[in-house]
Amino acid sequence: MINSDTIIALATPPGIGAISIIRISGKNAISVSEKLFFKKNKKKLSSHKSHTVHLGKIKNNENEIDEVLLTIFKTPHSYTGENTIEISCHGSIYIQQQIIDLYVQNGARVADPGEFTLRAFLNGKMDLNQAEAVADLISSENEGAHRLAIQQMKKEFSSDIKKLRKELLDFVSLIELELDFSEEDVEFADRNKFNSLIKKIKLELKLLIDSFKSGNVLKNGVSVAIVGKPNAGKSSLMNALAKDNKAIVSDIPGTTRDSIETSINIKGVKFRFIDTAGLRKTNDVIESKGIEKTREQISKANILIYLFDINDIDESEIKKTLSDFDREDLTVLLVRNKIDLKTKKTELLNNIRKMEIIEISALETSSVDLIKNKLISNINIINTHTNTVISNSRHLNALNNALNSLIDVETGIENNLSSDLLSIDIRKCIDSIGEITGEVTNDDILGNIFANFCIGK
Repeated sequence: MINSDTIIALATPPGIGAISIIRISGKNAISVSEKLFFKKNKKKLSSHKSHTVHLGKIKNNENEIDEVLLTIFKTPHSYTGENTIEISCHGSIYIQQQIIDLYVQNGARVADPGEFTLRAFLNGKMDLNQAEAVADLISSENEGAHRLAIQQMKKEFSSDIKKLRKELLDFVSLIELELDFSEEDVEFADRNKFNSLIKKIKLELKLLIDSFKSGNVLKNGVSVAIVGKPNAGKSSLMNALAKDNKAIVSDIPGTTRDSIETSINIKGVKFRFIDTAGLRKTNDVIESKGIEKTREQISKANILIYLFDINDIDESEIKKTLSDFDREDLTVLLVRNKIDLKTKKTELLNNIRKMEIIEISALETSSVDLIKNKLISNINIINTHTNTVISNSRHLNALNNALNSLIDVETGIENNLSSDLLSIDIRKCIDSIGEITGEVTNDDILGNIFANFCIGK
């Protein structure tokens, strides 16, 4: 599948800038550049050492396009493992296109999305897990997502996965060897040791699977629905958290009729806040649609902030609302707002579902900081059982398939299943684990993964 074509693409974002970088990779990257790049020193580019930078001009015959810096990376010491050229030119859209067109006229072609990284994978410069981490690193929007992508790019996770796979391969080889001596009725694989190995690998797979929740939080952010009755102060809290007037604030009940969303970075974690329509019975068709949408948003949220006015003392209504939205994977923060407007008649609600009641004034900075700290404390972004956190749904699916195959193997051993049938389930597990690093893959999987990359990477 390795294509030896010379490919070219803009490696920096399209548009006008001070500097743009154009990347060329392939067998003829250096030889094509020698026809188009001119410098005072007549020495050929191919005679220069790898990782050297040269000042010169890109010309189309006698027509000068730009003065550029050209960097040489010689095979195998490049990102793709191929001869690679990077041209730093002025960031004019016209100049960018002129250089790319000139290379295409001289035998290069425009790269497909992710083709540079695909070549790096196919040439053994990185495994599939690391290649996917490159895309995550490029798209990281906060400290948590960046830290996770950096971790995935390191070799520890890949090494651990390959070690698990090798241990299973060693055992399945012994089991399959027994098939060649079936008439002698011998056992090369120690079944007790094999049972211990399965238990160990099952535990490691479960830890990785359990880490996905934390990894998904770091990568995609935490969905937080702000819910409550009309005029509880939901929009005010949303605006205070965002430090912007994202939502309209009014004393008129039912002002917020549709969900309003904003993202906020809190201590390296992305939180996606959703200000929802106030929960109440209404004959207004549009407001009813908004309330219906609120319920949909709550069903998808990781955290629910239930906000209620300090002068609202209807404890049974609050309990019923919380009960309606209750689910095992939903964290609920019970927040009593407008403490600055507390009246003497206000009764204190206590022990609602044995939950802590957080008292705030959405207009005060200290209250907003309190909410932020509570949110962070309720997000477990550090997995205490494993140093590796996964965030890729493809990896999660492969790990689940591997675990299910191991469970089948365990059942087979208990039922004295024959070696040939045991071997099939073990091979399924081995293949599922191998899909993570790309030791087992196919063109469709690679196409789906690299289609999501940007063109120049």
